[in-house]
Amino acid sequence: MSELVRDKLLEGIRVLEAVACDPALHVTLMQAVEATAAALKSGHKLMVAGNGGSASDAQHVAAEFVCRLADDRPAMRAVALTTNTSTLTAVSNDYGFERVFARQVEAIGQRGDIFLGISTSGNSPNVLRALEICRDLGVATIGLTGKTGGKLPPLCDYCLCVPSDVTMFIQQAHLALEHIFCMLVEQRYFAVEKAPAASAAAIKG
Repeated sequence: MSELVRDKLLEGIRVLEAVACDPALHVTLMQAVEATAAALKSGHKLMVAGNGGSASDAQHVAAEFVCRLADDRPAMRAVALTTNTSTLTAVSNDYGFERVFARQVEAIGQRGDIFLGISTSGNSPNVLRALEICRDLGVATIGLTGKTGGKLPPLCDYCLCVPSDVTMFIQQAHLALEHIFCMLVEQRYFAVEKAPAASAAAIKG
């Protein structure tokens, strides 16, 4: 049993190492960071959605943006589309589960916003439908998915594909990327506001 624990931990580490050594993925992540920071600074918001463990990730990411991750700073606009049970059940009942996120994007999404869709398979119908609606509304899109990406990549402006087809290892890597994404957006979002303070201190000195 202990060997199984070790093997699975090492397998997860190998996936993280592959992500850490993928410069193309890093470039895409930085592009997503820049787009998100710019959107938030211009008064827009980040919307996040996923299913199952990815729904938990969506809520996790939104919480980090609204509260904080690395630095004590003002809140940033973010909302998880996975939390309102009345909306989720009403839309599922009246329109079908594939529209639970798209309907919410229709309600609160605006041109200039950012949507982050999380799907380990890349084939979650409700995430795909939301991405399609985002394209119609002028909402920029980020995708987090697994090795093949499924149907997700063509619908995303920025797509991060974790090189694994094992759900738990994909999700572990997704959480690591989500934390880094939030940390870097924090840095970009508040860089301009920190700079004048530093300049003022330098002038006084």
